[in-house]
Amino acid sequence: MRVLVAGGAGFVGSHLCRRLVADGHRVTCVDNVLTGSLDNVADLVGQERFNVVRADVTRVPDLPADAVVHLASPASPVDYERLPLETMAANSQGTWRLLDLARRAGATFTYVSTSEAYGDPEVHPQPETYWGHVDPVGPRSCYDESKRFGEALVTSYRRVHHVPAAIVRVFNTYGPAMRRDDGRVMPEFLGAALAGKPIVVHGDGTQTRSFMYVDDLVEALVRVSLDRDADGQLLNIGNPEEVTILELAQLIARDIAPGTAIEHRPARAGDPQRRRPDITRITTRYGWTPAVPLAEGLRRTAAWYRAEAGRIPLSIPA
Repeated sequence: MRVLVAGGAGFVGSHLCRRLVADGHRVTCVDNVLTGSLDNVADLVGQERFNVVRADVTRVPDLPADAVVHLASPASPVDYERLPLETMAANSQGTWRLLDLARRAGATFTYVSTSEAYGDPEVHPQPETYWGHVDPVGPRSCYDESKRFGEALVTSYRRVHHVPAAIVRVFNTYGPAMRRDDGRVMPEFLGAALAGKPIVVHGDGTQTRSFMYVDDLVEALVRVSLDRDADGQLLNIGNPEEVTILELAQLIARDIAPGTAIEHRPARAGDPQRRRPDITRITTRYGWTPAVPLAEGLRRTAAWYRAEAGRIPLSIPA
């Protein structure tokens, strides 16, 4: 199968590209490397079944594809606070452009949305039927609302043009290839601990998250994006094991970098207090559940960060 992965040089996209190539598919990675890096797919460059197109998704040319997976958007607070307009463009104009591409190519379309669509939820855990509690002008609105717009656009485009399309809402994911300066809690905590610095917890640490290792996310994305019968599906993808931010900090300080100090600082504006997915739909449809425990995922990710500390980045021509 020919699969176009928009955002394929990013954290999740690079893992998805690698898995698809390993499974025998032909993969086109589209990325403007605004927040991703071609170093993430350096091992794939030169392989017959892999191709890189360096382009912004709002202007990507028509390309052959049987399936399109749209991962192209800044996804961390650091990035979308720095690039708010680019974030909104990727999830609006970029989504529209990729839908046009999929329609002309006769491809399926998978829109990778986010648990941020639920905002600071008043329903717990969050099922796909929950409409969310989102501040449309808050500090995260460029990301939250553009993802919600993208979902509405996919829904309307599918209805008008009959493009087979599915939407997935991804919860907190971590793993190798996640930048240390990404700004999300996992690289912040691991990066600090591995550098011998205190782990900084914003607020009292009772806010919760559900952490999924990237291999588990990729497995779910493969099942959904290659399933032509997934047309019309809206699915949460996440780990239903809920932990507090303070518990995460304590786990890292105990198992990854023993003796690391934990400091508390004022809470961040707009920080959701609880996150936990209801994954009944995807488990029922595909039999998928996360397989990598948090402690094991942390060990693997820390090992990658340690190895990366001594690596010289590769250079790939644009």
